[in-house]
Amino acid sequence: MSVKTILIEPNKLLREISKPVIEVGIEDQKLMDDMLDTMYAAKGIGLAAIQIGIPKRIIVMDISKVENKKEPMHFVNPTIKNKNLVKSTYEEGCLSVPNQFAEIDRPSKCEVEYLDYNGKKQLLKTEGLLATCIQHEMDHLEGILFIDYLSKLKKSMIIKKLSKIKPSRIIV
Repeated sequence: MSVKTILIEPNKLLREISKPVIEVGIEDQKLMDDMLDTMYAAKGIGLAAIQIGIPKRIIVMDISKVENKKEPMHFVNPTIKNKNLVKSTYEEGCLSVPNQFAEIDRPSKCEVEYLDYNGKKQLLKTEGLLATCIQHEMDHLEGILFIDYLSKLKKSMIIKKLSKIKPSRIIV
């Protein structure tokens, strides 16, 4: 397991649509392990494979709030089912958009169908932070960042700030 480099906006790869995983194998499991190591090292709660330059429909998350108690979650080929019409607002940030935060409205509940770490089909009902986080990470699979929900002016100001950071890397 190893910590990988996290891509920073602006980066063309972050805007790519990720490809489905045909079958979860050892290579994908190693990728998920590396993604978790990378996410924990960067003190994040979610990471999509595209954020480390791999355009696969894979997400890892851990929203546990208890220090030193890891509860990693693995999502391969996730799809959202039954989004709630009621919205909730969370202040979102992103490891690919460092030190930038904004309040984003998203459905407060949703169901996610996915393959787990071992390739078994799962259905998870989510709400609150978990629902927000899964939707945020799934946006990455479509080449969408949370800043895309902001006004054109706010988004361009953030991208201008990020452009001054060394391209495509974040120090963890």
